[in-house]
Amino acid sequence: MQNLPDKISSEITSFIHQCRFNDGLSENTLSAYQHDLKNLALYSESNSLALLSIDNLNDYILMAFADKKSAKSIARSISTYRRFYQYLFSQNVIIEDPSCLLKAPKVEKSIPSVLSEAQIEALLEAPDLTTALGIRDRAILELMYASGLRVSELVSLPYDQLNLSAGLVQVVGKGNKERIVPIGDLAIEYLAKYIQEARPTLLKGQWLASLFISRIGRQMTRQTLWHRIKVLAKKAGIVGNLSPHGLRHAFATHLVNHGADLRTVQLLLGHSDLSTTQIYTHVAKERLKSLHAQHHPRG
Repeated sequence: MQNLPDKISSEITSFIHQCRFNDGLSENTLSAYQHDLKNLALYSESNSLALLSIDNLNDYILMAFADKKSAKSIARSISTYRRFYQYLFSQNVIIEDPSCLLKAPKVEKSIPSVLSEAQIEALLEAPDLTTALGIRDRAILELMYASGLRVSELVSLPYDQLNLSAGLVQVVGKGNKERIVPIGDLAIEYLAKYIQEARPTLLKGQWLASLFISRIGRQMTRQTLWHRIKVLAKKAGIVGNLSPHGLRHAFATHLVNHGADLRTVQLLLGHSDLSTTQIYTHVAKERLKSLHAQHHPRG
């Protein structure tokens, strides 16, 4: 980190190292932690974040509110500070945790926009199955919709964690937590087609542990996958704000719409807390309201 005192840099660096290697947090989460702590360090006149008091932290948070930062952004920063100072406390760097009394603003959970089942069908049909990339893309879409994998989980999925004969995929999610997710017959069919016909072509005689291979014979990135989904969504005539996790949201919502219980959906998605999964009940309720208004004679 540039323009930061060595003391601050070492505190943050050791914390990030702990989160990466001991807690198994994703690079996206680590980047967010680093960003929050760097900004706090730049604001602080102290040579060490360990010297900041609860009043210092509160002043900084009040300044964030004054600067019109969103409640979500401020809540995330407070979460970072809590974890950081808990780490310093555990390492006996501080004797009191100045973050323990911080109050995070209430963040309203936004209901994700969800693709309809007809839109999902159009998206699944969009790839050109006469090409290796098209076969790969169809296998990716089928797997995402069949399993609810996160984009990051899919691009890093090793080839040997897919068991087509059993119809299962072993996923390592956030915090290095493993889960086993079943996949359906159509996903199995297109994954088998990809493995037999397209993957060897994309590998060009090499071997990679990753299941999905890029056009240039490397592991796919999140950015590449998201670009492909946007291109295919446009081809399928899908307009509007499609998020990178659009298929994951659709997977969960369509399961709830068809009667799946929340606990099952929670396990399939890899949510550690059921409250995170409950948002999909709201999505399902909105769908039911819409159907009622559309089809009921007194809607």
